[in-house]
Amino acid sequence: MGRGNQNTNQITEGVIWRQLLLFFFPIVFGTFFQQLYNTIDTVIVGHFVGKEALASVGGSTAQIIGLIVGFFTGLSSGASVIIAQFYGAQDERSVRQSLHTAYAFSTLGSIVISVLGIALTPSMLAWMHTPEEIMADSVLYLRIYFAGILFVFIYNMGSSVLRSIGDSKNPLYYLIICCFINIVLDVVFVVFFHMGVLGVALATFLSQAFSALLVTHKLMKSEGILRLYIRQIRFHGSVMKSQLRIGVPAGIQSVMYSITNVIIQAALNGFGTDTAAAWSVFGKLDAVFWMVSSAFGISITTFVGQNYGARRHDRIRKSTRVCLGIDFLVSAVLVVFLIAARVPLFRLFTSDAEVIRIGTEMLLLITPWYIIFVFIEILSGSLRGIGDVIVPMILTMCGVCLLRILWIVGALRIQPTIPVIIFSYPVTWIITSILFIFYYFYRIKKMKI
Repeated sequence: MGRGNQNTNQITEGVIWRQLLLFFFPIVFGTFFQQLYNTIDTVIVGHFVGKEALASVGGSTAQIIGLIVGFFTGLSSGASVIIAQFYGAQDERSVRQSLHTAYAFSTLGSIVISVLGIALTPSMLAWMHTPEEIMADSVLYLRIYFAGILFVFIYNMGSSVLRSIGDSKNPLYYLIICCFINIVLDVVFVVFFHMGVLGVALATFLSQAFSALLVTHKLMKSEGILRLYIRQIRFHGSVMKSQLRIGVPAGIQSVMYSITNVIIQAALNGFGTDTAAAWSVFGKLDAVFWMVSSAFGISITTFVGQNYGARRHDRIRKSTRVCLGIDFLVSAVLVVFLIAARVPLFRLFTSDAEVIRIGTEMLLLITPWYIIFVFIEILSGSLRGIGDVIVPMILTMCGVCLLRILWIVGALRIQPTIPVIIFSYPVTWIITSILFIFYYFYRIKKMKI
């Protein structure tokens, strides 16, 4: 990492498809292991505690966690885009200021979110119509998660910063280590000590703390321009303004997805514990696609950001086109796999026949439409790389959030069934994809790229 200024920057000079894949695979495997934190929790409680605990760990709590972490991940993308642009332009002073500002923001933000989250947990779960029989465990799990939100924020910001300069391998190594720690602690706390949901929550807390320490240690020991000094962690006004200009709209865009997921979770909770548990399991399988999709999104944002900073505009449109093609192919393979293996995949999480039946029906309704979402992820990521985040946020707000809420409200009045609720996903993906395609080509033409 420290020799980036001396060697050729492959992101701005190398073969695009090869560098995209070399950058993508560590990210997607890293996201996979990050997802394993919650998935292992779900598998263990599903088999060793019961379906009530399964719904507690993966139902409403997962949606709330997704909303909070998603918003901060969007905010951190502001730092990663700015650092990528400064790194591409070889502006060392601005890179250092951006890093220390990002860490200051992560620390302050986590304290605020932790205090509010712990206090508001019961209210948030009640608002989502969380079934009474799982309320106590859901409150316990979510409060422990919020207590450790500092570690989540620090890891996400630190790994995002590393990726912004082309280092996607070290965040992967740290997650692999911490994932195995999580698995061992899950088994010890739940299987041997019979601590139930408390044990799962503590295992996640400790594992995430270790991942934050590892990524911070890496930045503190770096020999390059991206070296972290604890005493220099502070806010730099101009850099902070630039990070927020990109990060806030990106965070809001992420929240749009999460809010609608929370609303759908609340609607599905009304169908009982079996449906809540089925949706919880589907969420773990669904995450396979999202981790791949988000990895491509991060990849194209970094590529476009660095090439934009280096004024290699010819590579912006080319890398976006290549990334779209690769993502289409990978998404198609995932769709076929998830549909073909849906029943045995659900049995990994639960042996309850009704939960499996409901969950596999959900999967069949949603997964074929994953391919449509590729346009939204890649084009949004590409636009973010050049610092264009306001219009994508508006497109997401209208095409995904508002339209999906209108669909849910209308559907529940006309035909209150699970399939009608679920179909809100493909309908809104199609409309939003069309909007992003038109806007992307307009923006590219305007820039004369």
